[in-house]
Amino acid sequence: MTLSKRSVYILLVIILTIVIDQISKVLVRANIDLRTDIHPGERISLIGDAFIMMNVENTGAFLGMGSDLNPTLRIILLLILPIVVLGFVLRHIFKDKSLDTLSLFAFASIIGGGLANVYDRIVYGKVTDFLFIDLGGVFKTGIFNMADLSVTTGMIILVVASFKKKKPSKT
Repeated sequence: MTLSKRSVYILLVIILTIVIDQISKVLVRANIDLRTDIHPGERISLIGDAFIMMNVENTGAFLGMGSDLNPTLRIILLLILPIVVLGFVLRHIFKDKSLDTLSLFAFASIIGGGLANVYDRIVYGKVTDFLFIDLGGVFKTGIFNMADLSVTTGMIILVVASFKKKKPSKT
């Protein structure tokens, strides 16, 4: 069985997304003191107070949501459900030949980022987050990682692409 260029492209984006995320997390775990409830951890300024790196272990999902759930519910909502959804999305992008390259990139980025965080939950029981942006109250994020950035970027691309597709044609 040979893979088409399209399939190789999809798999390459997914694999590169996972690799970049995992390498960044390994470097953070090895080089930045962990922030805990007791220990403030290290804060490394990348661009003043606007862009900061730190090491935070997140047992929940986005912004720690779900970290207070009982273990069974956490497994269902943070492991099983994401794997099932990512599997359906992967199946969809392999089957839907009408998707353009940018949409394929977006979906593959979402899948790669999602799988990278699921991997962390399976292997470590938590996800390493380390990036924080604060643009003086104009824009502020929670603490995130490269996988989160991939998922968010993919979603933004899909939203923008959907608006471009829905433009009324001039007659």
